[in-house]
Amino acid sequence: MKNQNRKGIVNWPKSERPRERLLQEGPESLSDAQLLAILLRVGRQDSSAVQVAIDLLQHLDGLQGLANRSLEELCAVPGIGPAKSAQVKAAIELGKRVLSTPLTTGMKIANSQSVFQHYYPLLRDLRHEVFKVILLDAKHAVIRDITVSEGSLTTSLVHPREVFNEAVRESAAAVIFLHNHPSGDPKPSAEDRTLTARLQEAGNILGIQVLDHVIIGDARFVSFADEGWMGEVKQGSTRKSRTGS
Repeated sequence: MKNQNRKGIVNWPKSERPRERLLQEGPESLSDAQLLAILLRVGRQDSSAVQVAIDLLQHLDGLQGLANRSLEELCAVPGIGPAKSAQVKAAIELGKRVLSTPLTTGMKIANSQSVFQHYYPLLRDLRHEVFKVILLDAKHAVIRDITVSEGSLTTSLVHPREVFNEAVRESAAAVIFLHNHPSGDPKPSAEDRTLTARLQEAGNILGIQVLDHVIIGDARFVSFADEGWMGEVKQGSTRKSRTGS
C-alpha cells in the first residue's frame, strides 16, 4: 500500500479501497486507518484519505488519543479541517453512546454497576474531571442527570448550591453523585471524601437523600455505598476498588 499513499483512493484497485472492502468483507477486516479514511472520505493534495488517517493516528497517539483530543488539535494535522474533525468527533461520540447502557427517564438504577456501565464509555476518554448528579424520584427512578462541574485534571469545583439547585427544581427525592478520575485510579481522594460529606449534610438539610457517590476510573470504579462509606465519609481507610468487568 506504500506505493498507493500518494494516489487518490479512486485510482486504487476496487479490492483495496476501504469502502469496497468494508462492503465485501465487513468492517472487522479493515485497519484503524482504513476505517478512519472512510469517515474522512478524501485526503489532501498528493495524499490519500488513508495516508491522512495514518498521519492523524500517528500524531495523536492512536484511537485513544484521537478520542481525547480537541477539535483544534485534530485540525492541526495537515488535511484535517473543521468539517473532517466534526465527522470524526461525531463518530466517536456515537460509538460511546452505543457502548453505554441507556439511562432513560423512569428507569430504576439497580446498583453501582449500572451507573458504571452507563457512564464509563462516556467518561473514559476525558482528560478532565466531570461531576454529574443523577436525579431520582421517590421510587428511586431516574428523572434525569445533570453535569454540575467540569474541572482540570486534578480537581473539579463543586458547590452544594449548584449540586442541589436542579434537584430542588425537579422535586427529586434522592440523588447519586458520580465523577471520573482521568488518572484511571478510582481511589477516592481526601477531597472526594470531604466533598461527599459536605453534600450529604446539604442533602439532609434539604430532605434529599444522597444514595451513593460513584468514582469512575480506567475499567474500574469505586462506590461509596458499596464500601459502606456513606455514613462515614469523613474518616476510614480506602478499601479495594471494584472492577468494571
